[in-house]
Amino acid sequence: MSSIKSYLKWIILGITLFFIISTFRNHWQAVTEITINSQGWLFLFLALIITLLAHIWSAFVWIKILQLFNQHCSYQWGLKIYLVTNIYKYLPGNVGHFYGRINAVSKQGFSLPVASLSVLLEPLLMAAAALLIALLSHSIGIIETTQNINILFLQFFLLICVLVGIHPIIINGVIGFVKKIKSNKKEETETIYLQKYPGMILVGEIIFLLLRGLGFIFALTAFMSISFQQIPIIISAFSFSWLLGLVIPGAPGGLVVFEASIIALLETSTFPIEVILTTTAIFRIISILAELIGAVLGYLLDIQET
Repeated sequence: MSSIKSYLKWIILGITLFFIISTFRNHWQAVTEITINSQGWLFLFLALIITLLAHIWSAFVWIKILQLFNQHCSYQWGLKIYLVTNIYKYLPGNVGHFYGRINAVSKQGFSLPVASLSVLLEPLLMAAAALLIALLSHSIGIIETTQNINILFLQFFLLICVLVGIHPIIINGVIGFVKKIKSNKKEETETIYLQKYPGMILVGEIIFLLLRGLGFIFALTAFMSISFQQIPIIISAFSFSWLLGLVIPGAPGGLVVFEASIIALLETSTFPIEVILTTTAIFRIISILAELIGAVLGYLLDIQET
């Protein structure tokens, strides 16, 4: 299975790269004619600021996840750990940021199950937030993510599974089962449990996605005028593309998968393809730059003990 997963990752990466390169090759002349004026640079700067704020917001949401397990830490410490480890997602394997957070939480004296569950819940809730936005957008006709009813049913089924799976009854049951197994092995375990349903955390992840989408909108505005009616289309396409970059095995940080998805979705609307190509390329640079700035800010923070 490990070998199959490795081959699948490279196959998906190859297909998406081929799609992007082919699209660029067909429209490269139009792309080279695009220029950025002073107002455009201002919008790109705003896109950078909004994207940075989105990552800072996501750090606070992660801290709230820790608190749901009755594990209290200072916001300054949590912000530092999250921002510093966020850039690790670009390491091979796309799990470096998860490992970094688990390691940091464990060193603070929290149990390994708490550290693991806090890291596991975050991407699950992010995926649920993106699915909610994508399915709602498809149902009211903002974007058409797929024409296959089976795929739509699968998306809805996965959403229900996540929403049910994060219920305290389920999670606490799993924790109790693991604790029972460890107690049979005569290992002392800390009593931990999920205090309440993470509904507000899910809202926080939706806000995170909306902030990321707003950053993309500012980047797009640097190259073209956007009407109010087009904003829901952009947010919906961004959320679904971000979801695919999160769940599909490929390059670290959703690299290439996100770009190919949003190009395919927005190419069918009223947006010029050369503008979409330019925006996706620049927005990737903005995203990485925002994460780098966040990591630097994290290093500058003094760690406070929990």
